[in-house]
Amino acid sequence: MNRREFVATAAMAAAGAAAPRLTLAEDADLQPVWAEIQKRHDESVQRLQNWIRQPSIAAENRGMQEGCRLLMSMLTDAGFQNVTQVPTDGQPGVFAVMDNGAPKTLGLYFMYDVKQVDPSEWSSPPFEAALVDKPGFGKVIVGRGAVNQKGPEATFLAALHALKGAGRKPPVNFVFAAEGEEEIGSPHFPQVVHKPEVLAAFKRCSGVFMPSASQNPDGQVTIDLGAKGVIELELVSSGERWGRGPKADVHSSLKAMVDSPAWHLVEALVTLVSPDGNTPAVEGYMERVRPLSAADKQMIAEDSRREDEATRKRTLGVNHWIGDVPYEQALEMLASRPTINIEGLVGGYTGVGGKTILPHKAVAKLDCRLVPDMTAQDSLAKIKAHLAKHGFGDIEVNMTGGYDPTTTPADSAVIRAAQAVYRNSGIDPIVFPRLAGSWPGYVFTGPPLQLPAGHFGLGHGSGAHAPNEYYVIESSNPKVQGIDGAVRSHVEYLYQLART
Repeated sequence: MNRREFVATAAMAAAGAAAPRLTLAEDADLQPVWAEIQKRHDESVQRLQNWIRQPSIAAENRGMQEGCRLLMSMLTDAGFQNVTQVPTDGQPGVFAVMDNGAPKTLGLYFMYDVKQVDPSEWSSPPFEAALVDKPGFGKVIVGRGAVNQKGPEATFLAALHALKGAGRKPPVNFVFAAEGEEEIGSPHFPQVVHKPEVLAAFKRCSGVFMPSASQNPDGQVTIDLGAKGVIELELVSSGERWGRGPKADVHSSLKAMVDSPAWHLVEALVTLVSPDGNTPAVEGYMERVRPLSAADKQMIAEDSRREDEATRKRTLGVNHWIGDVPYEQALEMLASRPTINIEGLVGGYTGVGGKTILPHKAVAKLDCRLVPDMTAQDSLAKIKAHLAKHGFGDIEVNMTGGYDPTTTPADSAVIRAAQAVYRNSGIDPIVFPRLAGSWPGYVFTGPPLQLPAGHFGLGHGSGAHAPNEYYVIESSNPKVQGIDGAVRSHVEYLYQLART
């Protein structure tokens, strides 16, 4: 027995009843699959490491063609048929199918791009995919994309390899679509899904899911019945476009008689929100907001009772919610409020020390989260109209990406199957009205497909978009599954879906 096997066996023995085995009625028939998962542990880890080691950063156009080709190769190895690259006006998408002769067909969504990195902020190189011991968690992979989303996606592919290795066909058919621009707002993903042959294939699906690592460090899982939409914007104030201020940087002493495009931008930003910065003040921006239903409020009240507020604050590094409201009210705001957020301000000199200039241009990067029944295009139009009305029509508004919110019924098969697998594993999942973050699921949940869509997967990781992003491989926490348990959960999910 090698060290990994010894540690895993000891951890299972120590966990005992605290980490119940995932079971199915057909568990005896699936014993060969469970054995394949253990046998292929190293192979599964290496597959993920190889994927992380291929940078694929859409925002920098770095490694995208190579990342797309690697994903296509991984799909072929896992048994997908007709794996094709789908050209778009941006980075390419991927379309594939797997016909297993099953009565039901499941849609799959993957992304192969990741966020940018600053290697100086990382404890190990972000594309090295180092295996390290993380106190309180066990052995983890550290790397960009480890949890968002290459880790969970590679785990799902490992489930397909385990089934194939055990001589089993997956119990459902698959229709697969992936994009390489999720981290820049998915500007061209509709071009992938709305391609006639892709759209026709997805019309055969009963639902769509995206693999995830859903467990918190305490082992709990939240199922979101949708997600907020988003628009990502750049607001550019320039002397040239404004017709005031300099057309190139000038000495700051001239501010006494020359307008500042940077202050002009600041004044424009102030009009977008209430004085405290927390409530959108764009005319008509809130008029399409769907109020929380009684069922939504009941879910949120249950969530507030079951989650530990102090732990969440500590994890986020915050001391107060807006207005110091009670936790239940804060969660209602999280689920129901649209936002206008400044994610970055750039202008003039930002290096060491001072540089006495009056900048000719300043840029604000915004993201605006949208709730049902808002749309990305309507929200964008209202922001532009608002700026023009308030005397800032010269400010350039560039939408760099974005999409509408999603909603999925609680009684849909993709949600009920997820609940069943989590409960079989000893977890009573929290159900929340919608994810406060965003993903381009509207392409599936909106017309013409109007399919239910959600996320699923045991396992844990954290640090998405941040330094030292990680994904748990061998868990030292009996409440959290490592990669083998996460692989097993995907096998169970497929069988549960087949009979739901």
